[in-house]
Amino acid sequence: MIRFLKALILLPVAILIVLLAVANRAPVTLSLDPFSQEAPEFAFQLPLFAVIFAAVMLGVLIGGTATWLAQGKNRKSRRQLRRETRQLRYETERLKAQTPSTTTTLPATVSSAPARSF
Repeated sequence: MIRFLKALILLPVAILIVLLAVANRAPVTLSLDPFSQEAPEFAFQLPLFAVIFAAVMLGVLIGGTATWLAQGKNRKSRRQLRRETRQLRYETERLKAQTPSTTTTLPATVSSAPARSF
């Protein structure tokens, strides 16, 4: 089911990407020199779709890194809770092994004497 849903979403996205690449294959000048517009020192001739794909990939990379850094506190607390859980399980097993399990002690029971009504 999940595989079908992935295909249902990814297939139209892939078709749109291919259409974008085919429709925007004309070369554009990508200039990395903001001071010289006539003869830039760092300029590249690239197809427009390559520039768009590179910008999207850079955005995904920056966004993923920012999200990963923002979730650092959550990962740290999960590690601490996992350690504490492991320690408590170990302590519980140790205490179970120390106590004899042959006798079961139950709390005192109330006698089943009839209640008086006034």
